[in-house]
Amino acid sequence: MSGFYPDSFEFLEALSKNNNKPWFDENREKYEYQVRTPALEFIEAFAFNLSRLSPHFIALPKKVGGSLMRVHRDTRFSKDKTPYKTNVGINFRHEAGKDVHSPSFYLHLAQDECFLGMGIWKPDSQALSKIRDHIDKNQKKWVSLTSNINEPWHFVGDSLVRPPRGFDKAHPLLIDLKRKDFIILFGLSKDQVCSPNFADEAYKILKQQTELMAFLCKALDVPF
Repeated sequence: MSGFYPDSFEFLEALSKNNNKPWFDENREKYEYQVRTPALEFIEAFAFNLSRLSPHFIALPKKVGGSLMRVHRDTRFSKDKTPYKTNVGINFRHEAGKDVHSPSFYLHLAQDECFLGMGIWKPDSQALSKIRDHIDKNQKKWVSLTSNINEPWHFVGDSLVRPPRGFDKAHPLLIDLKRKDFIILFGLSKDQVCSPNFADEAYKILKQQTELMAFLCKALDVPF
């Protein structure tokens, strides 16, 4: 088994309606068996397929400090003070990275939306500059890669209003050069996520766009 269960989504929906510590403490055992355990099992089951995508990304099935993102929200700088995330986030980051801003493959599960993703979320200014320069120097390759990103694959993320410094407003790839995130997503159904063969299906989906991840890794001078 490598998939999740309908119970996983039922717990997330209940948590969204009872997002407080007393309720979570009372239902911690349900969280463990309905959410965290299947998430860790998926990470373990997907590890081999991840190595087939690239040997330089990490699948670590640990309760804390691994590929499974913590359930507790960081509320320090947010107006929303609810303590828990109402989604499951699994981040398979590059071995050269240290945080969620590294090149990553990603799985997101929530009651209202599920998807697989890949790319780089909010890279720092130095990394962003490298990616833009690499696109500019390899325009034909970039166009070839992005022409294969069709629904249900799609780009998401923030973009600049004006052209980035050093690039003309008439640049043929200005839309891409203005991106502040280089992420593509593939929407999933709950039936897909709950399939016992989900780890294999996730591999087949992500395999479709690994050349884009290889391009981004090369831009950052890390192996793929």
